[in-house]
Amino acid sequence: MNVDDAIAALGRDDIKAIGMAAYHKVDRPYLGVPNPDIDVHVKAWRAELSFEDRLQLARDLWATNIHEGMVAGAKLLSQARIKPADSEVWKIITSWVPTFDAWAVADHACIAGQKRLVADPSRLDEVEAWTTSDDKWTKRAALVMTLPWAKQNHPKPDEEAARVRILGWAATYVDDHDWFIQKSVAWWLRDLSKHDEPRTRAFLDEFGDRMKPFARKEAASKLPAAPA
Repeated sequence: MNVDDAIAALGRDDIKAIGMAAYHKVDRPYLGVPNPDIDVHVKAWRAELSFEDRLQLARDLWATNIHEGMVAGAKLLSQARIKPADSEVWKIITSWVPTFDAWAVADHACIAGQKRLVADPSRLDEVEAWTTSDDKWTKRAALVMTLPWAKQNHPKPDEEAARVRILGWAATYVDDHDWFIQKSVAWWLRDLSKHDEPRTRAFLDEFGDRMKPFARKEAASKLPAAPA
């Protein structure tokens, strides 16, 4: 299985491709293939390919700059357990971060990254450096890739510390009024609100007035109504 074979296997729907290009508004080729269809192919490739071949195919698919190819490449690396070691997978994912230029491909790569961060939380040190990047997609990735810490119901002390740390990153974002940065803060807080209402309210009480109104509203959208 080489990258040309993989792209050919994904197929093409010209009508849907036009619609996808209009929707994503990023100048790159689109095949018009929906995510469930990509999932079918990725599942088969995972079963057929050796670990090293999978890594190479993931790299090559991302390098095509074809939307569905990039998504498939990220999905190839999205699994919770990778043995014997996942250091090369993490290296590939982080090498993609500076190339992010659209939310959809970035989110699929960030899902793969989430699993590697959960497997080795010490990698948060590397992610923290992204929070001061001049590139909005790199800054955004720091929050999207750390969403698992917003979703824990009963965090252990080290997980609680990571949650507080990441909220500190979010606090540095509130004065950046780029839509995607504001959206990433809102997303993190909205997910957190389902599991840690007090900390979400505390963040909004302290920083909410500095957020864009849409982001503040979304961040609070899952909070129970305050008592009268």
